[in-house]
Amino acid sequence: MSLPEQPAGPDRPAPPSPASMRASDADRDEVADRLREALAEGRITAEEHAERIDAVYKAKTYADLEPVLSDLPSEQAPRPRVDLRKEPALAPPPPQSPNIVAIFAGAERKGRWLVEPTTNVSCVFGGVELDFRQAVLSSAEVTVNITCVFGGVDITVPPGVRVAGSPTAVFGGSDLPEDDTVAPDAPVIRLTGMVLFGGVSVNRRAAGEKKGRRDRHGDMHQLHRRHHDEMRELHREHRDARRERLRELRAERRRGR
Repeated sequence: MSLPEQPAGPDRPAPPSPASMRASDADRDEVADRLREALAEGRITAEEHAERIDAVYKAKTYADLEPVLSDLPSEQAPRPRVDLRKEPALAPPPPQSPNIVAIFAGAERKGRWLVEPTTNVSCVFGGVELDFRQAVLSSAEVTVNITCVFGGVDITVPPGVRVAGSPTAVFGGSDLPEDDTVAPDAPVIRLTGMVLFGGVSVNRRAAGEKKGRRDRHGDMHQLHRRHHDEMRELHREHRDARRERLRELRAERRRGR
C-alpha cells in the first residue's frame, strides 16, 4: 500500500516542474525528427531548420525545447484545415433594356445592375440618375451614349473607375471628375452623345457614401444658374440675329432707292 503524498513544506521541497526537468538524447532526437518533417512540408526554411537544430542539441531542459516547436502543429493539437474551395461567385444580375428614356419625367439605374456594352440615355425635359457603384460591367470598357435636351444626367462612379470622353454640349455642359487611378487595367466608362440646353454631372463616391444635403443643394443651384446663363446667352444671340437682319433690310431699301 502506497503512502499518501505529503504536501510541500519547510522540510519537504516542492517537486520540480516538468519544464525544468532535464531532456534526454531521445527527447532531442524526437524534436529533431519533427523539425525535419516541418522542413519537408515547407513549414520552415532551410535557414530556420539549421538554427533550430542547433538550438535543439544545445537544449538541456524541456523548457529549452518548447520554443523550438511552439509555432508548429503537434500530433495532439488539431491542425488547421485549409479550404482551397473558392466561394461561388454571385450570379450576374438579370439584363435590362440598354435604353433609358426620360421624357418630362425621371429615370434611374442604381444598386446591382448589369451594364451592357452600350447604354443609351435619352432625356427630354427630365432627369436620369445612373449609379455605377454596385453595378456589374459586362466588359472592361462600357459606353454611355447620352442624348439630353433641356434636362440633366447625374452619374455616380466608385473610386478606381476611369471616366473618359464627354458628350458634345450645345448651350450645356458636362462636369467630370479627375482620374484617381493610374492602373492600366482599370474599368472605363466612356461618355458620348450630345447635350442641348442641359448638363451631365459625374461624381465619384465610395459605395455606401451618401450625398450630403449641402451637396444636393449646391448641385441644384448650379443647375439653375447654368440654365439661367444658357437662356440669357440664347436671348442675346436671338437679339443680335434680329439686329443683323434689320441692318440687312435697311441696306436693301437704300440700294432699292
